[in-house]
Amino acid sequence: MESRAPVIHEPPRVGHWFGLALVGFILSWITYQLLTNPGFEWAIVWRYMVDPGVLAGVVTTLELTALVMLIGMAVGMVVAAMRMSGDRLLGLCAHGFIWFFRGTPVLVQLVFWYNLAALFPELSLGIPFGGPKFYEISATVAISSFTAAMLGLGLNEGAYMAEIIRAGLLSVDRGQTEASKALGHTPWQSFRVVILPQAMRAIVPPTGNQVIGMLKYTSIASVVALGELMHSVELIYSRTFETMPLLIVAALWYLILVSALSVVQHFIEKRYARGSGSSALAMV
Repeated sequence: MESRAPVIHEPPRVGHWFGLALVGFILSWITYQLLTNPGFEWAIVWRYMVDPGVLAGVVTTLELTALVMLIGMAVGMVVAAMRMSGDRLLGLCAHGFIWFFRGTPVLVQLVFWYNLAALFPELSLGIPFGGPKFYEISATVAISSFTAAMLGLGLNEGAYMAEIIRAGLLSVDRGQTEASKALGHTPWQSFRVVILPQAMRAIVPPTGNQVIGMLKYTSIASVVALGELMHSVELIYSRTFETMPLLIVAALWYLILVSALSVVQHFIEKRYARGSGSSALAMV
């Protein structure tokens, strides 16, 4: 006679059903508010979504994000190379750069650049310490709102990108470089064909997150009167007093832009993850 295994009755998942009910209640309440609360003023929201001033702010936000990330990646590559060079002086300078720009609030850095004229009324190119000047320009002319935002955000981003790039390069096993040298590759060929493709798998995901974060971070440039998305919205609701609808407009545009960047990031990550299980030397 065969013995039957005892039937174990699972206890009712009370917590699971309670969580589903709570989430359903919250979503229902949010939907009800969105549809019935007159304070949202959806007609005004849809009208300002395509307002020329708001669209100009969107374009400025995208331009600033792209330029800041280019500066950040360029500075980051240089600083990462300095840290990994093995030279004590270069390493100390790189440490100092990262320590300063990661240790001070980016808002302070941005406002500092915007008010640079208080320290240096004139920016000049020439021989220092009282020597002749070949070119001179007023700091208030050279450092506009856009320039101040670009420098403040770009240099700060460079400190973070330096660590991301350095971590990505360090993630590649040293044996890969030795194997590439054994095949007769020059240092540049080893870096381009073997090291960089593998390092990009570790560099791309955090870099994508930095781009998305920077897109939203550009909103603090409104403190220096730069006409990006947030400042454009502020100018409108300070005149019309339609604060909530304009804030919703800004939120929707940020969601649209972030969603688009997230899709791009997904495909880039997928491309660099291709063949991650195979040896890097197979690409030679």
